[in-house]
Amino acid sequence: MTAAALAPIAAKVERGERLTRDDAVTCFHSTDLLTLGRLADLANRRRNADRVYFAANQHLNPTNVCVLRNTCVFCSFARLPREDGAYTRSVEEVLAEAEAARDNPTREFHIVGGLHPKLRLAYYLELFRGLRERHPAVHIKALTAVEVAHLARLEGTTVRQVLEAMREAGVTSLPGGGAEVFSPAARATIADRKLSGDEWLAVHREAHALGIPSNCTMLYGHVETMEQRADHLLALRALQDETGGFLTYIPLAYHPDHNELGEALGRTGTATTGFDDLTNIAVGRLVLDNIPHVKTHWPMVTPFISQVALAFGCDDLEGTVVFERVYHEAGAHTPMWLSYDQIITLIRGAGKTPVERDSLYQTVRTFEDYVPAEAPARAEGPAGRVFHIAHRPRARARGARAPAAASVVDGLE
Repeated sequence: MTAAALAPIAAKVERGERLTRDDAVTCFHSTDLLTLGRLADLANRRRNADRVYFAANQHLNPTNVCVLRNTCVFCSFARLPREDGAYTRSVEEVLAEAEAARDNPTREFHIVGGLHPKLRLAYYLELFRGLRERHPAVHIKALTAVEVAHLARLEGTTVRQVLEAMREAGVTSLPGGGAEVFSPAARATIADRKLSGDEWLAVHREAHALGIPSNCTMLYGHVETMEQRADHLLALRALQDETGGFLTYIPLAYHPDHNELGEALGRTGTATTGFDDLTNIAVGRLVLDNIPHVKTHWPMVTPFISQVALAFGCDDLEGTVVFERVYHEAGAHTPMWLSYDQIITLIRGAGKTPVERDSLYQTVRTFEDYVPAEAPARAEGPAGRVFHIAHRPRARARGARAPAAASVVDGLE
């Protein structure tokens, strides 16, 4: 697609007009990456100037046991209860893991995991209360919409009641995972039996009504079409028009290693391209005109692509991400964390101004006179507890169905 195709879109962006579905599809199909980046950078600067946010955060994954192990075929993290590598930590074990926060400037716990068939709401509430008691200054961003709905089913209660209990126990916001792509056709291929797109949106609508803000995401680079990407963004934009509860949008790159979908598509050992990674950042910023922030997730796309993304409409470099497991089990070769100083250096290297934030995008610290240390960070994480990534020895579990081919998805549309 030529640069001329973007001319009407460029005029809209320069006038501050909202883009349409056709505009979004045109942007996703465009090969004029630099024009997309220039327009997204303009839209971002209007809202965020040269500020780039990051959080000093630590990931906690209480369990990888998941009832969707055999149907959520893009996932490399989940295990069956008796499968090699399966784990479920006690509350005390998770609290012990969180003690790394005492030796690091942690401001946020990011807590997600599998849909365990026997872990009840009481387990999570005890965990949240324990974290709040031991680390009162650290925000708790916990449980995807899929996990919240799963707990409501286990307890025989409503999503609203689960969210109210989480809020009372100390949860301050929800992560945006589990959205994948809302298209029923794509979802039937990559995440059959998972919460539907409408159900995912309904959980976040309920959270926003309770005063619990959240993030939102889209998983790209698997079987989705450009039209399905556009429709996904428009659904997020519509809910934001209604509630105003989304804090940031994060495009998530699919990693094909150690999962059934990657094997079926012949994609093992590959990754999304830097071109597509930057396109998704830019189009997200252009279409989601009502969501204040766009975040790049460096564990998925590398710190280097994330640094370039800061000139393509992105204003959030995620954070230190201490001990991230989910994407590393899918083949990500990035470090297990980035230090405080590395984050600041990356942001300054892009000509931007670093701002440390909390989960709610409240400014924690600015760095006018800050001088980063020269000592490199350990790629395996802060000193102390060491976390080992245990890849599944083979992607397909016994009895698992093979995913449909991409051409079947196109036929279902």
